[in-house]
Amino acid sequence: MNFVNSLIAVSAEELLSGASLVLLLVAAWGGDKAGRAISIAAFAVLVGAAAIAVPALVGSLGGTASMAFDGHIRLDAFASFAKLLIYLGAGFTLIIAPGFFDREGGLRAEFPLLVLLAALGMGIMVSANNMLTLYLGLELNSLAAYVLAAILRSNGRSAEAGLKYFVLGSLASGILLYGISLTYGFTGTTSFDGIRAALGAGPMSIGATFGLVFVLSGLAFKVSAAPFHMWTPDVYEGAPTPVTAFFATAPKVAALALLMRVSLGAFGAQPGAWQQIVIFASLLSIVIGALGAIGQDSIKRLLAYSSINNVGYMLIGLAAGTAAGASAMLVYLVIYVVTTVAAFVVVLALRDADGNAIESIPDLGGLSRTRPGLAFAMASVMFGLAGIPPLFGFYGKFVVFQAAVQAHLMVLAVLGYVASVIGAFYYLKVVKVLYFDDATDKVHGQNPFANGALLIASSLFLSPLGYVLTPWLSGLASNAAAALFRLT
Repeated sequence: MNFVNSLIAVSAEELLSGASLVLLLVAAWGGDKAGRAISIAAFAVLVGAAAIAVPALVGSLGGTASMAFDGHIRLDAFASFAKLLIYLGAGFTLIIAPGFFDREGGLRAEFPLLVLLAALGMGIMVSANNMLTLYLGLELNSLAAYVLAAILRSNGRSAEAGLKYFVLGSLASGILLYGISLTYGFTGTTSFDGIRAALGAGPMSIGATFGLVFVLSGLAFKVSAAPFHMWTPDVYEGAPTPVTAFFATAPKVAALALLMRVSLGAFGAQPGAWQQIVIFASLLSIVIGALGAIGQDSIKRLLAYSSINNVGYMLIGLAAGTAAGASAMLVYLVIYVVTTVAAFVVVLALRDADGNAIESIPDLGGLSRTRPGLAFAMASVMFGLAGIPPLFGFYGKFVVFQAAVQAHLMVLAVLGYVASVIGAFYYLKVVKVLYFDDATDKVHGQNPFANGALLIASSLFLSPLGYVLTPWLSGLASNAAAALFRLT
């Protein structure tokens, strides 16, 4: 593919980068009072980028991948599927953010710009076919994320969250970069296709194995998989709630998609080497996420441990090492993103009469008697995250366990199933507080219209009505997974 065709192939990234630069000038001249207009424009840009990605997803059915910039960028159905989820998560963030920041002194003009730049970096991540492109996209996303976590400069918790995220994120980036350098040293290339070919020529050397371990360790931090999860509860709790919702959706999708492409693509010739690491991280994440959430009184910290727990379940699909496992992982990701958005929309509505955020779970006692609609929405989210039928959240866990069984990972599936019982405990604890504890009558906040509409739409998707979409969702996920396994 020549240079002009390469530019056409990355038109979604060009739209995001060009719009970011234009809106940056608008922000410089208009100041924070232009924040809402910039946010609306940024949302429109994300819709445009998604529209560009849709034909690539549909058009690559059964076709070959397109390579751009001398093989550094791979454009296929898998990348398009991940980009659509990323833009969806980023768009949700821009919808729920203005109402929150209006109560905190106004929406800063740079907030939507940082979301756009992070989305640009994530788009590069999921399309990367070279370790250097991978690192470029990862750092662009990470730098924007560090600033987003600390965007409320007058808030001590937000500043602390940004600092912790920056320090630990820099450490993870160093680990990843060291792994990339080792991989290059022992394979002679940074191309995913070249690494796969080099590793498939014989037994994996000790040096290449160390490179694999460091690369996967760096990526495990980005997906908040145990034992590299330590930043998640503090950052989720301290960051502004819309930013936390963003971290729990779009960057999670990008990092997991990148982990899939690196494991199944670059290191796909040596599945026995990376599968052991993924299985270990999966089980540890499930157990630590479940046990860590049990003692939490903060709803945001509980959702942080819930995200660690859910990453563990998604990694079961990756551990299968099959197209069915990858497809199951993508289905789980879609359900998880929508459920997480619904959870944080509910959290945004938890405010007292003075407009202060309520994050303590005991303060939600008897919410079903004072705010029945809000209590029902939160209970639905909790049941969905627990994977309790007939809610649609059950389907995500079902498909990953099914993929593990088909890949003869029966022990992993059984252990994951048993550990899900532990997870159900802390979700049901929240429901018990909502419906059976004495009423505290502390929640008086109201959701803005946009947030309410978003909550209704996501609740319908997560209800048993969501099963109507399973043929369509499974079909798209299967096509994306097949593209991931299709070599150039």
